[in-house]
Amino acid sequence: MYFRDVIGHSDIKQHLTESVRRGKVPHATMLYGPEGVGKLPLSLAYARYLNCADRGIDDSCGKCPSCHKFDKLAHPDLHFVFPVVKSKVSDDYLPQWREFLSGSAYFNLNQWLAYINAENAQGVIYSKESDEIIRKLNLKVYEAPYKVMIIWLPEKMHDSCANKLLKMIEEPPGNTVFLLISEDRENVLQTIWSRCQPLRINSIGDEEMIRVIQQNFDLEADEAQTIAHIANGSYTKAVEMINSSDDTRFLFELFVNMMRSSVSGNIKSIKQSANEIAGIGREMQKSFLSYSIRMFREYFVNNLGAPEMVYMNDYEQDFGERFSPFINEKNIEKFNEEFSLAYRQIEQNGNAKIIFLDLCLKATMLLRK
Repeated sequence: MYFRDVIGHSDIKQHLTESVRRGKVPHATMLYGPEGVGKLPLSLAYARYLNCADRGIDDSCGKCPSCHKFDKLAHPDLHFVFPVVKSKVSDDYLPQWREFLSGSAYFNLNQWLAYINAENAQGVIYSKESDEIIRKLNLKVYEAPYKVMIIWLPEKMHDSCANKLLKMIEEPPGNTVFLLISEDRENVLQTIWSRCQPLRINSIGDEEMIRVIQQNFDLEADEAQTIAHIANGSYTKAVEMINSSDDTRFLFELFVNMMRSSVSGNIKSIKQSANEIAGIGREMQKSFLSYSIRMFREYFVNNLGAPEMVYMNDYEQDFGERFSPFINEKNIEKFNEEFSLAYRQIEQNGNAKIIFLDLCLKATMLLRK
């Protein structure tokens, strides 16, 4: 991954390359922002640029030994930490990680967990990962100017792991750079966050997004514009929409079934809907809850008569013509609160049948407001 491969963010690229040329490289940087906007690609390009033997004005040379090793993500001074399952450490999944990254650096946690066949397990950076990080970074630099430790999703880090790393992040060994990539900075341990230089990565602009998805997927201008609008600056979401329309349709149908059963108040129908959602696996349940929260937002905004602020496809809009009036100022905040609570309960391995039955019953009450 080179800076030229990163979609948009010319200002961030300039900031990162200038910091290297001026010799003002922070020992720990947290790149944070929405999912799919290019935080990991930027980190990979920056790590390469730091260790390139013959840097160009705004990119790496691509010819030196360091660049060749970065092509394979196998440079001895480049280290990764990322969520895994089964109480393992990142190195146990390093071959799969390199293979997955070689396909695309734009992806989300669900896609990574599906790739390693995590099934219902949730990705975690376990406590013992801290010992591996400390061991690696206490080694001497092998052949590059900097040792680079990329930590993807530090919000998934176990508290005991984060606490062990505090001293290392605050005062790392010489020529060591931490790059932490977060999509939920509020859930990163505050003492970790405070030891990093924050770097906000915003959404990709519509014009840049349209250009790239037209170029990569050979779409008509109107279709590319619709996808870019709904993706709202996330290239990962745009690609997901193009490649996985079946998954979105599946989540939509679950949402429609839940709302219809809740509106009806029929307890048998409510139980059937709750049991259906409880049987789809935890990661998909979390996707469903996130999707539902987004739909509540879209249907509420749809009532305001501001179509430029609505991000829905055709069948979501069709359903919204009848359903939007049910989502209003009397229940929108409570819907967001209850579905967010259910998300946290699923993330904490709560009983899915109880959680979704309770949620369906609460939705029945809220839809009557």
